[in-house]
Amino acid sequence: MQDHYFSRRKFLYTSAVALSGAMFTSTLPVLGQTAAAPLKIGIIGTGNRGSGIAKLLQKIAGIELTACCDVIPAHLQRGMSLAAKGAKAYTDYRQLLNDKKVEAVIIATPLSMHYPMAKDALDAGKHVYLEKTMTYDIPQAIQLAAQVRKSGLVLQVGHQYRYYELYHRVKEVIGQNWLGKITHFECQYHRNSDWRNPVPDPSLERLVNWRMYREYSGGLIAELCGHQIDMVNYLQDAHPLRVVGMGGIDYWKDGRETWDNVRTIFEYPGGVKASVSSILSNAYKGYAIRVLGDRGTIEIQRDKAFVYSEGGKKELAVVDGVTGATKTDQTGEGVPLTFGIAGQRVPEPTTSALLAFAESIRKNIPPASSAETGKIAAIAVHMANKAIETGTSQSWQPEYDAS
Repeated sequence: MQDHYFSRRKFLYTSAVALSGAMFTSTLPVLGQTAAAPLKIGIIGTGNRGSGIAKLLQKIAGIELTACCDVIPAHLQRGMSLAAKGAKAYTDYRQLLNDKKVEAVIIATPLSMHYPMAKDALDAGKHVYLEKTMTYDIPQAIQLAAQVRKSGLVLQVGHQYRYYELYHRVKEVIGQNWLGKITHFECQYHRNSDWRNPVPDPSLERLVNWRMYREYSGGLIAELCGHQIDMVNYLQDAHPLRVVGMGGIDYWKDGRETWDNVRTIFEYPGGVKASVSSILSNAYKGYAIRVLGDRGTIEIQRDKAFVYSEGGKKELAVVDGVTGATKTDQTGEGVPLTFGIAGQRVPEPTTSALLAFAESIRKNIPPASSAETGKIAAIAVHMANKAIETGTSQSWQPEYDAS
């Protein structure tokens, strides 16, 4: 029975992949495709994330990095080294927004600056790619989503996994009921590091390591877990109803203000629960999402996923000293979940998201990771942080649905 289960699924995974891959890739330009005129982009914030995006832009035809802005000289210099010939450097983002050549901006700054910068960019008539989490708090998320609806401009949030074919394939498999009734998600984003960056000048500590300080950051929930919270929203087509959680500064006693470990449980419609955790003292399995159904499980890793059947041999046995307990043989290896088109390289998630951003602007189509989905993810993030801080359950409020 189990062999038949897996062999049938191997056949279906393989036979359906060409269709699912074609449906996705047909909406995106290829890396080498050129446009009549390049989309001129400015990056606000050229630290680790911003400069990483700048490197990716160098490989994407039809996009030109024409301006960079950062308040830290070394960061600005790094960004400019990756920009197009003749690009302009700014230390005040408002001057970059006044640059008539810049059509769109990528905002990769500390979380506390996301809302004012995005608001000002929309007011200046610029399209916006805004790194996650969308805003620093819930009222800002509601306000920014409302502004985008009125603006007629594209605002795409940096939840790049919404553009990654792996998750499209997972959603397809769930829709085909291969896992049966989904009851739980188990999400983790674990590292074994202090999560700090080296500081060349002590006066720059809070600017460089802004993730450590509540004035600027939402901590692990916003910076790491936000990706997985958004993916559960995507796979469930729903927002969480309530959340409980706990966290602390229990390992890295170094003056940080944001927690070095967090554990939360979100409740979704139908009683579905999603546990989401992040710790900085153990990296076992690092990034993972497990989707648990009564017929099977999908374990999603960085760039691959495996399916495990619940159809293992079951028998009555002595388990933990209890006679008559049910023992299940789950020793079988998972079946790799194939995705993409055979022989074609699948762009990594951020590249896919940047390609889609340019396509949304050129064709005036709504982004998959929009201000609306970004609002939901941001609200969930801040509900979780408040649940940890107060020690009380936080529930989704009717005003969060305002449109």
